[in-house]
Amino acid sequence: METLANLESFARSAELGSFSEAARRLSLTPAAVSRNVAMLERNLGVRLFHRSTRKLTLTEAGERFRQAIGGNLEALQAAIAEVASGTAEPAGTLKVSLSPTFGTTHILPLLPDLLTRYPRLRPEWHFENRQVDLVAEGYDAAIGGGFDLAPGIIARALAPAHIVAVASPGYMAGRTAPVDPAGLGQVDGIVMRSLNSGRIRHWAMRDAAGTEMTAIQPESLVVNDPMAMRGAARLGLGVAMLAVPDVLPDLESGVLIRLLPRWYADAGAISLYYASRTLLPAKTRVFVECVVEAFRQQKLAERFAGSLG
Repeated sequence: METLANLESFARSAELGSFSEAARRLSLTPAAVSRNVAMLERNLGVRLFHRSTRKLTLTEAGERFRQAIGGNLEALQAAIAEVASGTAEPAGTLKVSLSPTFGTTHILPLLPDLLTRYPRLRPEWHFENRQVDLVAEGYDAAIGGGFDLAPGIIARALAPAHIVAVASPGYMAGRTAPVDPAGLGQVDGIVMRSLNSGRIRHWAMRDAAGTEMTAIQPESLVVNDPMAMRGAARLGLGVAMLAVPDVLPDLESGVLIRLLPRWYADAGAISLYYASRTLLPAKTRVFVECVVEAFRQQKLAERFAGSLG
């Protein structure tokens, strides 16, 4: 009878085409994964992989074996998780993707309590402005918006992603505040060039009554990161269109002020993404519960709603 470790090492290596990537996903060393696969090959009496210094590919026998064990391996993993879920302490690497501003402002402060409750967790949090591939890149979870929902990935909506116009009190001193989005064309614009399209993003805003109007800002300052936009607005360099979560502390403290109250752009939802499994790994489950509870206790969905003025 082959051990589960040998079968998992084979399945992950076949999926990812690399012992090193499989090791990262399984929290093992590449040598351990290679050893597990070699033991499986020896016990089966067949070679499962063609190995080279640059590439790892399945042999014909390896491909047949992969197809044969696929569903059975998942069922076995689920059965083991089900038995252990009531007693196993959440442990292991917790790999999460977060946007830099939102993640450091609203999610990173949850970490001390999470680690106090579950000291065997090892956070590996990536603060990045991109949409990751949870499965291929080995993430346990991601928080953001607009992710492609690949098979097996679910999105749990946390709050609206509303964009509002902000500026510093010093910048607005002596200036007439715009009365509608068209008025943003008369002030200095702090705008962002998309890393994906290379274009400047202009937003269609709406008010509480449902009236829509496009805000065309002058390209007075162009950056490629929301954190830089917020910093420039703080410095009094112009008006920036930013997500409410990214500027909420500044709005509440008065460092920035919101222009055009009740006008906002709808960028969808801030969602928590993770693999859809019958039984989540304990480390992912407690992270999801922690984030959801924090949003509930702090009433973040309501506070992030730009439609409330």
